[in-house]
Amino acid sequence: MPTARRPALSLAAMPGRRRKTLDVAREVERAGFSGIHCATFGDGMAFCQALALATERIEIGTAIANIYTRVSFDYAQHAAFIQELSGGRFRFGAGVSHDAMNRHLGITTTGKPVSDMRRFVEEYQAAPRVGDLPPITLAGLRDPMVRLAGEVADGVVFANVARSHVGHTLEVLPEERREDEGYFIGNMIPVCISDDARAAAAVNRKTLLGYVSLPNYREYWKAAGYVEEMEAIEKARAAKDFDRIPELLHERFLRDVTLFGPLARVREDLEAWFDAGVRTPILVPSSTSGGQLHAVGEVLDAFGE
Repeated sequence: MPTARRPALSLAAMPGRRRKTLDVAREVERAGFSGIHCATFGDGMAFCQALALATERIEIGTAIANIYTRVSFDYAQHAAFIQELSGGRFRFGAGVSHDAMNRHLGITTTGKPVSDMRRFVEEYQAAPRVGDLPPITLAGLRDPMVRLAGEVADGVVFANVARSHVGHTLEVLPEERREDEGYFIGNMIPVCISDDARAAAAVNRKTLLGYVSLPNYREYWKAAGYVEEMEAIEKARAAKDFDRIPELLHERFLRDVTLFGPLARVREDLEAWFDAGVRTPILVPSSTSGGQLHAVGEVLDAFGE
């Protein structure tokens, strides 16, 4: 890839292909990506522990770990363990997930997200006798959580935010954070590379369907300027006209939130994410012609050194 600015890659170690995904992670490291950030699916913490031994140089991290599934001390000692194994390459990304997901997991003891996260970070940082803790990055979306990340954490990681709205979001961070190159600012971006731009757009529409079902994402996208689109989706959901929702995700919205189409355009739009202030774009690959590992291979071919 002809740029000094390197994206990171999102990987999930799904059941049945965990060893294969470790092999892929080694290829990602050799290809010069800036990091591997592990999704919750398949146990991101366990995957990072395996990556600590399977890789040598690349930064690894969770994006993100749900704070409600384990107590803070347990997360702290596991994070410190991975940090030691990796030689200081681990970044612990944590978030509050979403009400619907938490209910699906049987979690009913959540409180107010910002208060819960503040308490979690305090307990995590105060955990006794666990060893050196890695930096903690908070999953942010709307302003209050981003503001908290600027106050108590070592970075913030977004997912599916609008590029046109990033400038506003970063203004929420304290100036010293925005100017500190060591402060992590990442965003997970769905990417589908194909000369058939319509087919690639359709793949990304499918990726976003779960997110537009979540009220907090719809409220975020309204704040980002997509009021008409989100209200139309809400009407379709209320009418149980779910098949209509993909067509309501217009190309302008898709290009603001995802990367898709021919490689030249994807590269151009990726540079625009860097220019917008996202220091670490985290590519979340999908493909018009295969599953996750096939999609990762396409991204490696496109962006590897």
